[in-house]
Amino acid sequence: MIDLHTVYWILGLVVVGGPLWLFVLLGLSSLIGRPLGEAAVSRWVQAISWTGLLSTLAILVLMLALGTRRVPLEFGNWVRIPHYHLALKIEFDRLSVPFAILSFLLCGTIGAFAAKYMHREPGFNRFHVLYALFLLGMILTSVAGTIETLFTGWELVGLSSALLVAFFQDRPAPVRNGLRVWTVYRVSDAALLLAAVALHHLRGEGDFDLFLGSAPWPAGPTVLSSQQAFLVGLLIVAAAAGKSALIPFCGWLPRAMEGPTPSSAVFYGALSVHLGAFLLLRVSPLLDRSPVLSAVVVAAGLATALLSAASARVQTDIKSALSLASLTQVGIIVAEIGLGLRYVPLIHILGHACLRTLQFVRAPSVLLDYGELENAIGGRLNAEANLASRRLSHPWRRRLYRFAFDRGHLDALLDDWCVRPLRAAMRWCDALERRWVAFLSRGEAHTATATGHPTPPLEELA
Repeated sequence: MIDLHTVYWILGLVVVGGPLWLFVLLGLSSLIGRPLGEAAVSRWVQAISWTGLLSTLAILVLMLALGTRRVPLEFGNWVRIPHYHLALKIEFDRLSVPFAILSFLLCGTIGAFAAKYMHREPGFNRFHVLYALFLLGMILTSVAGTIETLFTGWELVGLSSALLVAFFQDRPAPVRNGLRVWTVYRVSDAALLLAAVALHHLRGEGDFDLFLGSAPWPAGPTVLSSQQAFLVGLLIVAAAAGKSALIPFCGWLPRAMEGPTPSSAVFYGALSVHLGAFLLLRVSPLLDRSPVLSAVVVAAGLATALLSAASARVQTDIKSALSLASLTQVGIIVAEIGLGLRYVPLIHILGHACLRTLQFVRAPSVLLDYGELENAIGGRLNAEANLASRRLSHPWRRRLYRFAFDRGHLDALLDDWCVRPLRAAMRWCDALERRWVAFLSRGEAHTATATGHPTPPLEELA
């Protein structure tokens, strides 16, 4: 007789193992030079999506029927040394189960859409390999029970997202924008990694139960002090800001629209852009412990929403306008989390992600319908001017337009005050290293001359 824990364990293994199997299958077939055909790839994508969705729904039904609010599943320790413990653990609760269902549902929908949209595209198989990697990262992040497991999924999502932005490698703009997205993600990942190190220093391991409390989400009280919660939480807020394009990292989201429409829909418009909000919900006990940290989250969310709303109104292409409209809602969601709400932002995420997926998938057809309507009436459809902007004088309207069009000049400020000083510092370090190596090389040359054995060049030593 199979006990209930074994049933949960098998279902959890299917939820995580399905996307892993899809990535291994598509990746290995590409590596050995025998990629699967389009029909086979589409069948595998749909099979894994349905299997994962049904398994997660089965876990949800069991939890509701039995009144269980939290199901932790441990898959063993990867590292265990004195004062350090790293375990692979997943957890199903009222936060992870809805987000996992959302991931399987939207990824399956976009997988079916991409089978037609990417038909005969030279990078069809490469797109689906990255798609499988993204799905694996989303599921790992959703059901993670430790900060190390979450960080693993977080990295996979970032890697696949940046590569999909640069999907069209024959054009310079996608590659340049993909590099910028990757750079922002590096900053976000570094902040999350520092938070994990800090938690290990404070508690000895990164298990959420140890510093967020063992009570089911969102009731777990953190065991950290107010100062510790603020420091660790500030790093996590920085990580969430980079992943969800909050201020001052708003500039990367419109650049991500260089990727194919399926990736724009499910990754940057629906799932990936909400990961920062999901992370804040997961560590919400830290926000409850530190009112100052909650105020920072509210300020970041409201500022992002205002700037994105203004920028969305002046965009000239539909994908950028939709991405900034998504960011407006993400800012509101983050502000809701900072105000102490838990289930309201979760429901907001689920509804908003589904809406944006539909809008992004429908965008090409909307443009076609718009053109047919203009041809039918024999002229252009003129939008009504914004009443609030008409109350402003002409110089102020022009300044506001430029401010919104340049997205608050945040990209230029980051380039001037962060990127260029960092590059100058790295160049100075490189020059210092070269002078030091040249000095040591001259010393070795004098020694070799004295002994009669010449020193080989540095290139040969390397």
